[in-house]
Amino acid sequence: MKSISSVISGHKTLREKIVEVLREAIIRHKIRPGERITELEVAEHFGISRTPIREAFRQLESEGFLTIVPRKGAVVSDIKEQDIRDFYEIKGVLEGYAARRAVERMTEKDIVRLEQFNLEIEECAKRQDVSGMTRAHNAFHELILEACGNRKIQLVVAGLVRQFLRFRFYVASLVHVQKILHEHAEIVAAIRSGDGDRAEACMKINAQLGLEVLLKEFSSVYTSEK
Repeated sequence: MKSISSVISGHKTLREKIVEVLREAIIRHKIRPGERITELEVAEHFGISRTPIREAFRQLESEGFLTIVPRKGAVVSDIKEQDIRDFYEIKGVLEGYAARRAVERMTEKDIVRLEQFNLEIEECAKRQDVSGMTRAHNAFHELILEACGNRKIQLVVAGLVRQFLRFRFYVASLVHVQKILHEHAEIVAAIRSGDGDRAEACMKINAQLGLEVLLKEFSSVYTSEK
């Protein structure tokens, strides 16, 4: 295990950065499931008291990154297959509803932006730029969520996706890009035609594809790490 100091070395010691830095370390697998993070080590590195550390730990616990264990402290939460299934089930329902609502509100300009994000995904895939592909993919879904006009749904899905980022390590695969592009094109076509039922159904199909892809990658990689 790398020390916490080495993980957060080079970052500014501002209180508001603690959650961001630790979250990113977990997402990037620099701190692995089951490993302990001590308040003392983090506090000493940042040069601050333990109070903001405890607050940061509580937030990360609420986001699913940490588990606070009595008399042991903060431990990076394990990754379970059921977590992935639960994530996509909720995401499919909420984004499906958002797509239905977005049909009534999206302009042609918005739809063109969706198509541009899809083109960007394709271009990034050709360059094997997984990070760029992920950004464009997220932007595609975020635009639909924004267009639905329900701020609460946006916030809930954003929180879910933040937890999902810790699984990013397992989906650094470009082999399913064509399926993703096809599903996105179907969503765009449904929105452009004004068919809310179809848009919702296509979004749920897209979530199911994400689930299948991730479970396959997760099973392969996580089993090999055990």
